[in-house]
Amino acid sequence: MSVMPKSSDLYKLTATAAVKLLKAGKVSPRELLDAAEARIKAVDGPVNALPTLCFDRARERAKKAKKTSLLAGLPIAIKDLTDVAGVRTTYGSPIYADNVPKQSNLIVGRLEANGALVVAKANTPEFGAGANTFNPVLGTTRNPWDTRLSAAGSSGGSAVALATGQVWLAEGSDLGGSLRTPAAFNSVVGLRPAPGRVARAPSNLPYDILGVNGPMARTVADVALMLDAMAGEHPADPISLPAPPQPFSSAVKRPRPPKRVAFSPDLGICTVDPEIATLCRKAAAELTALGVEVEEASPDFSGAYEAFQALRAMRFVSAREPLLKTHRHMLKDDVIWNIEEGLRLSPSDIGRAERERAALFKRVAAFFETYDLLIAPAMQAKPYPVEKIYVDEIAGKTMKSYIDWITITFAISVTACPALALPAGFSKEGLPVGLQIVGPPRSEARLLAAGALLEEMLGLSEQVPIEPRVRP
Repeated sequence: MSVMPKSSDLYKLTATAAVKLLKAGKVSPRELLDAAEARIKAVDGPVNALPTLCFDRARERAKKAKKTSLLAGLPIAIKDLTDVAGVRTTYGSPIYADNVPKQSNLIVGRLEANGALVVAKANTPEFGAGANTFNPVLGTTRNPWDTRLSAAGSSGGSAVALATGQVWLAEGSDLGGSLRTPAAFNSVVGLRPAPGRVARAPSNLPYDILGVNGPMARTVADVALMLDAMAGEHPADPISLPAPPQPFSSAVKRPRPPKRVAFSPDLGICTVDPEIATLCRKAAAELTALGVEVEEASPDFSGAYEAFQALRAMRFVSAREPLLKTHRHMLKDDVIWNIEEGLRLSPSDIGRAERERAALFKRVAAFFETYDLLIAPAMQAKPYPVEKIYVDEIAGKTMKSYIDWITITFAISVTACPALALPAGFSKEGLPVGLQIVGPPRSEARLLAAGALLEEMLGLSEQVPIEPRVRP
């Protein structure tokens, strides 16, 4: 917007534009808090993205917001898996229905130190398990493009809040696609950063590299801005990385196109809805107008499926086995199944999974010596009826488990490479389709630059925020 927006239109601003106004003193944090609260009241009912609000806490903190800070008093949402001090944080589980942490996660502390004002907790499935956002504590989150459909997950609340203009930035997390899939389902942007890029603590799995936390927003520039506010090493996180010499936002302001890009419709290992593959292929081909070579190619992802399933199950045992013993009756079936799958693993199984992961990483590293980036769909299926727990069939192929339908994202997680989810277009039904851009380890700046160029060429970022399309 080139002119000062009316207070009733502040929710339409990008985060970058809103921060610019905050820094210039043309809008105050209190005005943005009022705008966010009004927008949540107006649109969240049909979609249930932000079931837990904390505006009183945010207004107290707004009194100390500094214009010189990176976010300068911008309201944001935090996923309900991430602790916020003094705010109900349920993890989507009845076991923690009344949990109010005394200490914020380091992620929240860093964002707040950089001027963010946390106004809400975004809904998530129980312990983030499953790519459909529902839980017995806070209910079901629905897709604003058609409220009969799933918003995906597990960062579904964050994605829907962004798509409907309830906040300008939202935190997400990604183990097997939990940030990328909902971004794709809701036509917003999300970045799965390299492990360690965003420091987190306390954590009961401090050395884990499968699960990461990252930024979500409506534009690539906004994602870069939030990543700058999240990134940096910390002694409480043993794998944390230092912030780069140049801010990530600079890669978006002066983006350089890659030279050679690979596109794969299915990574050679999974079934993808043909319309999704076609739309993503067409979007990737747009880069040829910038002189980029776009070729159909992929690393060899054989073994990625088996490695992820084993490593994920082992992770469930590490994080949740005590709850299986003490609160089995309060856990959902998929969580119980995943813990028990992990308990069935032998040392040999775990050793094999680690060898598969190592071999895959070696192949992917060699692939990126030839190609700057890999582009693939960020989703295998279109948004589906929200009552279904998961997608059980794609193009005639039966899915074996509740996470098989996100193989295209969890295969990337195994590599530890960063990935940016970006809107690619809309299906014939008018539903969002998203792609993911994958780069070598710790190449977030490269991803953001390519994403900014592609975003401008596709012209889809102005499609959000939207009013929820309520279907009976």
